Amino acid sequence: MERPAAAGPATGTKHLDIFVDEKEPRNGIEALLKELRPFWQPTEVKLKTFTDGITNKLVGCHVDEAMEDVVLVRIYGHMTELFVDRSNEVECFQVLHAHRCAPDLYCTFQNGICYKFISGTILNMWMLREPSIFRLVAKEMAHFHSVQTDNCYPTEPILWKTLSKYLTLLNTSLPMPTSHVRVVSSAMAGSWICRHCHRFGRWCLISSMEIDDLPTLDILVSEIEVLKEHLSQVKSPVVLCHNDLLCKNIIYIETQGLVKFIDYEYSGYNYQAFDIGNHFNEFAGVSELDFSMYPPKEMQVEWLTSYLRAYKECTGCEPVVTDLEALKLYVQVNKFALASHFSWGLWAVLQARYSTIEFDFLRYARERFKQYFKKKDETLALQLPP
Repeated sequence: MERPAAAGPATGTKHLDIFVDEKEPRNGIEALLKELRPFWQPTEVKLKTFTDGITNKLVGCHVDEAMEDVVLVRIYGHMTELFVDRSNEVECFQVLHAHRCAPDLYCTFQNGICYKFISGTILNMWMLREPSIFRLVAKEMAHFHSVQTDNCYPTEPILWKTLSKYLTLLNTSLPMPTSHVRVVSSAMAGSWICRHCHRFGRWCLISSMEIDDLPTLDILVSEIEVLKEHLSQVKSPVVLCHNDLLCKNIIYIETQGLVKFIDYEYSGYNYQAFDIGNHFNEFAGVSELDFSMYPPKEMQVEWLTSYLRAYKECTGCEPVVTDLEALKLYVQVNKFALASHFSWGLWAVLQARYSTIEFDFLRYARERFKQYFKKKDETLALQLPP
């Protein structure tokens, strides 16, 4: 199970050839800690499972009651390698750590990573709305977006590549798991015709589950074309983005008066306005979506003004923000918030197909697509200020 440590997927990262069983993680975690914390006695190690993740399993490991030294073990979710570039995640982690945006990355292992625990308060939907907090979030996002990577990454936005990958996975012919099989009569035993893509003798994900109120594959393809044509003209800068800034990925460190972002598996170069719009969508929560919590215009403008001021400081410009600049970013952000709904809707359908985590991904997909179509016409009609 274990071999000597070697260089990991990214230069300078220790890699341990250890597999951790997400259902029975103790043995695998002890093998990891033998390398990372050799002075810890296995019988004294305490494990704390964090249950709010919907992509991976996260376990905190410590021996002292004060939890002054905690190793976080993140076990990748089942089949998430299909839509998460794990090598890119590690590279982003290293770059962000070098710019004081990420904690220490201890190692990678066969199906996960280990890193330093950041002590603080995980934000909730109500804390996101507090001006004293959201100004800190805006400032940290500006810091994140200003990180320069010395040409280590392409500067093309990953949004369109991501949506294309999701669509390809949705339309790929793969063996159906028995838990998702739906019996459909046909002229040939064991064969059937997909009522969405009209293909005989194969299946597409959209039709393999009871999701009649989700868009068909043709509609999904058409909507991506509409989004790409419209948003490509919005001219949002391409920066290093987090791309998944929901509540649980923001840690408030009250004693230092700052926040830090965690979990970088979806990080990469993307549109500045997408990252902010995606964050605003997360004001609605995850388990029980409430889009009435989406920040109103006045709150957004205040948030965006704080962001622009900090971003200008981080990039060496005079930190003076005009009303016109804030209004322009407001329009850009709300347009890209549409793309956020669409992207996570596709992602949730894929997760429903592959994930072993207990979460109603199909309901989540329905809600994101519903909000997308509800806001589409109104949002696309927004005009950028001259």
